[in-house]
Amino acid sequence: MAKVNRARSTSPPDGGWGWMIVAGCFLVTICTRAVTRCISIFFVEFQTYFSQDYAQTAWIHSIVDCVTMLCAPLGSVVSNHFSCQVGIMLGGLLASTGLILGSFATSLKHLYLTLGVLTGLGFALCYSPAIAMVGKYFSRRKALAYGISMSGSGIGIFILAPVVQLLIEQFSWRGALLILGGFVLNLCVCGALMRPITLKEDQTTPEQNPVCRTQTQDLKQASPCSAWTKEWVQTCLCGSLQQEYSFLLTSDFAVLATSVLFMAYGCSPLFVYFVPYALSVGVTHQQAAFLMSILGVIDIIGNITFGWLTDRRCLKNYQYVCYLFAIGLDGLCYLCLPMLQSLPLLVPFACTFGYFDGAYVTLIPVVTAEIVGTTFLSSALGVVYFLHAVPYLVSPPIAGTWKLRPQVP
Repeated sequence: MAKVNRARSTSPPDGGWGWMIVAGCFLVTICTRAVTRCISIFFVEFQTYFSQDYAQTAWIHSIVDCVTMLCAPLGSVVSNHFSCQVGIMLGGLLASTGLILGSFATSLKHLYLTLGVLTGLGFALCYSPAIAMVGKYFSRRKALAYGISMSGSGIGIFILAPVVQLLIEQFSWRGALLILGGFVLNLCVCGALMRPITLKEDQTTPEQNPVCRTQTQDLKQASPCSAWTKEWVQTCLCGSLQQEYSFLLTSDFAVLATSVLFMAYGCSPLFVYFVPYALSVGVTHQQAAFLMSILGVIDIIGNITFGWLTDRRCLKNYQYVCYLFAIGLDGLCYLCLPMLQSLPLLVPFACTFGYFDGAYVTLIPVVTAEIVGTTFLSSALGVVYFLHAVPYLVSPPIAGTWKLRPQVP
């Protein structure tokens, strides 16, 4: 069985082909996170066409977000045992198929399966492996590289929000989903850019592990099967839940996991209900899409500037604190939203929330890499994004249920 040739290096190059990896990850975030967030623009169309309430319609966005994060460890497994290129290309095909099939939906349940499950699974195979690759190619300028990579989400929202609204007006929501399905196929191109690299700390082979070496010798003596089967069984035995996920027992990772869990519960509903909320206070459809675009632009600024700032010598040792600071200020902005009842008030909210959203999103992989190292970064990111799954699934429908409750005088 042919093996993928890996580029050899003893340390992260901090440049060179690494900038192509950044470009590939940038496009992956556009095709995954930006497309997912722009699904909220379809919210009113789905609600009107299928005559369903807020909570039922919100499950579409919840499922795609949940499956993307829930299956993030699967993306890490595919990347670790095959290659990042294979995982992202396969994910692009699945995500595009889900969007295209969703354009033929006749019920919300159909959208749950296609736009939700199938597209979410495709995004899961692409997202965490692409982000992990940036961490392998950069060390000194890691936060800046991640800032540029993760800014794809904000740029994607800025461009896609008005474009999707225009596509819906011109071709209906079915035509818009069909076009988005073709756009998401660009994930296959992104996957082709992800050239594997072997760092000095990654060059420990399973043969150097005494337990694995013993198991390998037993297999050679006891098994008459082919060499390919022996290699496959050896990989399954020696690879490693114990080695790849040993970071789960560290206190630093436990604190990070807890912060991610609570953060995901709070931030998810905004991207589902921001457009419907703006419409409910008298903002037009185009103005609501414009608010999403503003949020996307400021998100970009937060990605890049906060990444650049935390790479400075004075803050480089305090990136964990900066991450928690950004989450805290995002929460304070969120608390003010019910008091904002007009477009002039919603614009500064979109700016402030978007900036700190971009800030903490950039620092999630940076802080994770500092805690677990580059060798386990893909597995750790899979776990971190896995922790987003349940909050992303349940918080938008819960928020929709509260929206439906009558106000008690």
